[in-house]
Amino acid sequence: MSRLIDSGDLFAGISEPLAEEKVSILADNAGGRIERILSTGQASPPGFWYDQHFAEWVFLLSGSAGLLIEGEDAPRKMTPGAYLEIPAHVRHRVEWTDAARPTVWLAVHLKS
Repeated sequence: MSRLIDSGDLFAGISEPLAEEKVSILADNAGGRIERILSTGQASPPGFWYDQHFAEWVFLLSGSAGLLIEGEDAPRKMTPGAYLEIPAHVRHRVEWTDAARPTVWLAVHLKS
């Protein structure tokens, strides 16, 4: 029995600015979900915090962003190659993403 092997290009379709951040699910199974997130200047709405029931591991592939963890004094500057593991229920928000060039994130949501 053969299995379907999925493949693609993480940098495909990122040439023009988007009105909203774009999330593409690359894989989803019982162990977790992997997403490509494409940002072109977007940020979390004022006063909004992510408070997720699962751990998340994010890796910045291109562009730049400021990720604020609740209780920290300033956003962490994310540049290509930077990664961060965010435990479940650690509140965080995206303060800014690069408006001059696309910011591409790889996010791994770890299901417990």
